[in-house]
Amino acid sequence: MLQSDRHYLPDLPDADHFRNLEWIEKANAPVLAIGRDYGRGLIVPLHSHTRTQLWWARSGVVLVHTADGRWMIPPGHALLIPAGMEHSAEMVSDVRMHSIYIAAMSRARRPLVLEISALAGSLIDELIRIENETSSERREQLITDLLLEEIPRLAERPLGLPFPQDRGLAGLCRKFLEAPSAGANIDQWADRLGISRRSFTRFFRRETGISFVTWRQQACIFASLPRIADGEPITTVALDAGYENVAAFTTMFRRMLGAPPSLYLRGRDV
Repeated sequence: MLQSDRHYLPDLPDADHFRNLEWIEKANAPVLAIGRDYGRGLIVPLHSHTRTQLWWARSGVVLVHTADGRWMIPPGHALLIPAGMEHSAEMVSDVRMHSIYIAAMSRARRPLVLEISALAGSLIDELIRIENETSSERREQLITDLLLEEIPRLAERPLGLPFPQDRGLAGLCRKFLEAPSAGANIDQWADRLGISRRSFTRFFRRETGISFVTWRQQACIFASLPRIADGEPITTVALDAGYENVAAFTTMFRRMLGAPPSLYLRGRDV
């Protein structure tokens, strides 16, 4: 085997979590693979790695927080977290995670949500499984090399939501995610901040890098994913998000993610 350890870890308290991080930092292998179960509602405290992390939601939905945004990992997807970036995470549901830690990788300077292909998923599963099986060093090296070739080919999905630094605007954004509404308008938000519509539009773009309308659309879809993954009727989710009908919600969902909600999460457990 390569000079590395492969583990499947149970849900751990904070102290054990940081001991595990210490093990990751001290390991010599160029690639590490770890599997872990998390319970719904568990918070992983703020931390960072000297390695790039590919954090795959084998099942369940995870919300990752960074200083610049929030990133949703639904089933069948992974978050590529750049080395050195501080992040925390919240388990939206019971989650089974498979993580790959890579010593040298420079694909991204910001987190990227990637759709895990069938090939990548099988390779990650195999690296996790190797710990409990006899495997030749050559076979493990071939699996690792092929996975490193496959990762740059994975499709990026727009499941990151930029978050403002301004405390007042960030508060409005947090409240919106708790009760998203496609009908929320600029004038309402500008009034709450006590500024003009024109000032608000410039301020919002400066804080987030995108327009309010684009952010609102992304936030509505972003907030809907855990409910859809949890099996709630799409009609209920769409109407709760302020869409007049399911067709309008489905059109926006398809435009952002390339497939209607009825198909998007189906069969993601590759």
